[in-house]
Amino acid sequence: MLEKLHACNTVVFDKTGTITLGKPLVTKVIPGSAASEAEFLSILASMEKKSGHPLATAIVDYAKKQELGLHTIQHFKEIPGKGVAGQFKSKRYLAGNLTLLKEHKVDFDSKEILEYTRKGMTPVFLFSEKKLLGTVLISDSLKSESVQAISDLHKMGIKTVMLTGDDHDAAAYIAGLSGIDRIYAQVLPTDKAHVIDKLKSEGNQVVMVGDGINDSPALASADVGIAMSTGTDVAIESAGITLLHGDLSKVEKAIKLSKKTMRTIKQNLFWAFFYNIIGIPIAAGLLYPLFGIILNPAIAGAAMAFSSVSVVTNSLRLKALKL
Repeated sequence: MLEKLHACNTVVFDKTGTITLGKPLVTKVIPGSAASEAEFLSILASMEKKSGHPLATAIVDYAKKQELGLHTIQHFKEIPGKGVAGQFKSKRYLAGNLTLLKEHKVDFDSKEILEYTRKGMTPVFLFSEKKLLGTVLISDSLKSESVQAISDLHKMGIKTVMLTGDDHDAAAYIAGLSGIDRIYAQVLPTDKAHVIDKLKSEGNQVVMVGDGINDSPALASADVGIAMSTGTDVAIESAGITLLHGDLSKVEKAIKLSKKTMRTIKQNLFWAFFYNIIGIPIAAGLLYPLFGIILNPAIAGAAMAFSSVSVVTNSLRLKALKL
């Protein structure tokens, strides 16, 4: 794993929970004309309570703070990368992102939504029978170390990419704040691994950093997968490296450690070969016919032991490495 990591030139990050805190909050509610705000939020939260997505959790928490009652949703179904569907009082509802809304050809104020997404907010829509019941706008904050972590990778000559299922404008806002080079937005969970494969086909040595169950295929497809310890068990199992405390700055430190480790291995191999190339012929008596020099077996044994000590000592220098 360290051998692959030291050669990486591209690091791909998931957005929510990796670059951002992963604790999104509802920042604005826009009720539609077909329902009151309370009714809209109550149905939306009831739909989302069965989903494990961070955005769904934010909506449910907000509804509870508003002391709204939640309903039992029948025929609940998750739509990967888009949202959820379900039935309440014999009426079918869908809740999800802009892609889901456009697929069902629901009318909405695109200019108003664009204004918010450009500020980094992610919209979640609730609609039924092609009527928009309302929109919730959710925002997430950058981790305190994200900007410096991305900057440190750039200083090492490493390209950075963000891979997310979120709207492009919201993703671009976060990428702009953090300094990410390239964005792949509105990517379905099943397609994340395809993006990794595409980057690899371009000749890149790719590291994927993620924390969610949706990141698992991408983590497995990357040359090196790095999971946050704060993420899901599935993500951790799919990755080769786990970062404690979900600290993004440790990505750069892991790469530095891998580079130093590989350099130390090469140094050890060089000196071991050099030592043996010089020592073995002398021990075999190569210099005796010319100079009358012969190596005492005890001295030869001590010299061989010293070569092993030098290799171990050089390796122990890694313990003093400041990352």
